[in-house]
Amino acid sequence: MKCPFCDHSGTKVLDSRSANENKSIRRRRECEKCARRFTTFEMVEETPLIVIKKDGSREEFSREKILRGLIRACEKRPVSMERLEMLVSEVEMQLRTTAHAEVDSLNIGEIVMEQLYPVDEVAYIRFASVYRQFKDINMFLKELTQILGKHDVGLLRDK
Repeated sequence: MKCPFCDHSGTKVLDSRSANENKSIRRRRECEKCARRFTTFEMVEETPLIVIKKDGSREEFSREKILRGLIRACEKRPVSMERLEMLVSEVEMQLRTTAHAEVDSLNIGEIVMEQLYPVDEVAYIRFASVYRQFKDINMFLKELTQILGKHDVGLLRDK
């Protein structure tokens, strides 16, 4: 590791700690030449996750795109930013555990909706209306009917 101050390649590690929910290691280092201290982070380099879009084009997976869509769906809803970020992390983790380097955008949308439904039903409907591209009120009503059916079944189980 080169010192960022004097460019000397000899440094010693003074302290190591896990960071970012055990996804990286934070190391406190000291240059053996100038004795200045600096911090480095070491993390596993993940293979890129490629998304196959509806039109067949491919692009790298973007947490930010999912988060933006969720923020729009949850606008004026009682869902915290922290919960949305956790939801995105859950989606990404689920995608990465499949061990596939490429994933259809349709699968991503379904996973997001599956994770969003228990968080906020109104946000779920908003997200579904954009994701599934509701063409008319009938498609919207069909989705609402399915949700109401799930809700009624849940109420019956609780009794």
